[in-house]
Amino acid sequence: MKKTSWFYAALAAIILAGAAGLAQSSGEAVYKAKCQSCHGAQGTPSPAMAKAMGVKPASDPAIKSQSAAQMIAVTANGKGKMPAYKGKLTDAEIKAAVEHFRSFAK
Repeated sequence: MKKTSWFYAALAAIILAGAAGLAQSSGEAVYKAKCQSCHGAQGTPSPAMAKAMGVKPASDPAIKSQSAAQMIAVTANGKGKMPAYKGKLTDAEIKAAVEHFRSFAK
């Protein structure tokens, strides 16, 4: 009986830890899949990407001054060389990716 209780407690802990990990990493996962190639792993594009596409780092004052709503709108609708992701990502995925990107500027 004690072995069964221990097993179920361990299983519940693993499931809860996995669920928490998924919830915490959704923005990071979307960012890595859709944004990182241009914006860089830590929100800083490569010099070549910055020059070719005009991508600014998350720490740039012009980027930091944008609100989350403004960044979400640019991500959804596109701007300049930034493609639109509306219809390619859900609103929740766009919001999570923007929140992850904004975390680099802190």
